[in-house]
Amino acid sequence: MSLNLTILGCHSATPRANAFPTSQYLVINNKHFLIDCGEGTQRQMRKYKVGFSKIDHIFISHLHGDHFYGLVGLLATYGILSREKELHVYGPKDIKEVTLLQLKISQSHAKYPIIFHELKSKESELIYEDDKVSVITIPLNHRVYTNGYLFTEKEKPKKLHIQNISNYKEIGKADYLNIKAGRDVVLSTGEIVPNSELTINPKKPISYAFCSDTSYKPNIIPIIQNVDLLYHEATFLADKEDLAKKTKHATSKQAAQIAKDAKVGQLIIGHYSGRYKDISLFQKEAKEIFENTELAEPGKIFKIE
Repeated sequence: MSLNLTILGCHSATPRANAFPTSQYLVINNKHFLIDCGEGTQRQMRKYKVGFSKIDHIFISHLHGDHFYGLVGLLATYGILSREKELHVYGPKDIKEVTLLQLKISQSHAKYPIIFHELKSKESELIYEDDKVSVITIPLNHRVYTNGYLFTEKEKPKKLHIQNISNYKEIGKADYLNIKAGRDVVLSTGEIVPNSELTINPKKPISYAFCSDTSYKPNIIPIIQNVDLLYHEATFLADKEDLAKKTKHATSKQAAQIAKDAKVGQLIIGHYSGRYKDISLFQKEAKEIFENTELAEPGKIFKIE
């Protein structure tokens, strides 16, 4: 059970020489995901050695250019690389139309299957699940329909407490599946051996919440409660709270308040406005409210083991 998050881009609006719009590469429980795909994402993937072929699922938060203008280029590159396996793209309604139109007009031939999962619900919903990871949406409040995403490891089965089991000669290997499933054991004497004595609970599943562009929205707190790692946009410093409200973005202090109220393990802030030359000011402000705050920076890796 582990999590590895690589920041590919973390700035807002226009790309600059050393500032790239939003994109992240997430590996959780050995599953590989791309989150948002701003312009330049492919270059950043190459730079930070992200394996193109490992990604089968791409999650787009909303249809503003700094979050998805790199998508069609990436899909075209997959065609050049002769990709054959299917690729799943999750994003707002109309992402299929706008993407396929660009591929069609540019005659970029993607011979591999692209499966679009278009989202329109304003309520949190399960959109992906396998035997290792589940993903649910986090409805946000931006100028266009926007979702964040919560990635959670599937809980591992209980482990057998072999030392305790050995104290009971009647318990054999044939009982192990039932014990792992949480059942108590009834001995021939009628004594009940509680499952808690025979098993070791697995570690808490690791979770990561990605909250893209959004105004301050406290009602997401129940969805992201107690996550290990939270990324929350912080476009402005606190002195621009009026501008944040107008543009439906958040400040560093608002992001920190969300993290504090949700009791998350660690906060990452990003999506900095280009007006700021010193991004350390974002961390300084956020730490006044939530101490365990880190800055998103291209190439920075966050790990949870």
